[in-house]
Amino acid sequence: MSEVENRIARIQQHKGVKGLLIVTYKDDKDSGIPQFVKNTFTKDQETLAQNYGVKLSSLARQARYLVRDLDPSNDLTFLRITCKKYEMMIAPDKDYFLIVIQSPEEESH
Repeated sequence: MSEVENRIARIQQHKGVKGLLIVTYKDDKDSGIPQFVKNTFTKDQETLAQNYGVKLSSLARQARYLVRDLDPSNDLTFLRITCKKYEMMIAPDKDYFLIVIQSPEEESH
């Protein structure tokens, strides 16, 4: 198993993790539609995973542009959104976004 797969497995073992996505805009940065590199959601959650991937990666791209507009020498390193039901964490890289969805209630028990 590769180092990336080991890390993905370790993240998934955390209590409350609902799913993990890795998406990229590498091949077509202007299309607005990410390519899914990794998806740990179940088959019956495919539409949910697609929605999370498209919307959260778009939000992270906008947040990255905002940070760079405010200070061109700075960059977005992590974005965390906490809602009533879920917590969404996005770790951007040069070409990829790691997106983790978890349930904070399950995490705290």
